[in-house]
Amino acid sequence: MLLFAYLILYFFLVFVIRSILLWKKTGINPITFNKIDDAHGYNGKVFTFITLFEIIIVGIYAFKNNWYDYLLPFWYLENNILSKIGWGFLFLSLIVVCIAQSQMANSWRIGIDEKNKTKLVIKGLFSISRNPIFLGIMIANIGLFLVIPNAFTLLIISLSTISINTQIRLEEEFLKREFENDYLEYAKKVRRWI
Repeated sequence: MLLFAYLILYFFLVFVIRSILLWKKTGINPITFNKIDDAHGYNGKVFTFITLFEIIIVGIYAFKNNWYDYLLPFWYLENNILSKIGWGFLFLSLIVVCIAQSQMANSWRIGIDEKNKTKLVIKGLFSISRNPIFLGIMIANIGLFLVIPNAFTLLIISLSTISINTQIRLEEEFLKREFENDYLEYAKKVRRWI
């Protein structure tokens, strides 16, 4: 039950509240995935699927414990030490993502915004990683797996890894066009992940 409540709180803080605050402040909708069936639009659908899938898996764990065996748990990884490490990752993820979003300020988007100009953010966590928000999300996925190790939380890590790496490359191409040499210089100094 606690894990489900935390997951809902995480999504609410990271995506809903942040989106509403940015929209009220700037009048810009930060959710920019298009409805077209190109790579960017398709990846938006994949992100939505992963999010819903994650909520269902954690919901089964929290509310339908007798169904949990159908998730193919890795019983040999179920122990207090790994669970505590997983919870640590979940909290670390929330901190990293919230700080990075705050540092992006009005430039934060979910997806690629072709319409509204933004600034290239290179300070704070972005001086350590070009993608601290995605890094934070991957930390959360690993944390979730450690708290409830099963085939489906492992699948979430796999799908997220593919989808996030695809999105990063789409965003890099956009940033190269948008910021040209400034982005190229930044990319030389700061690694994609850490």
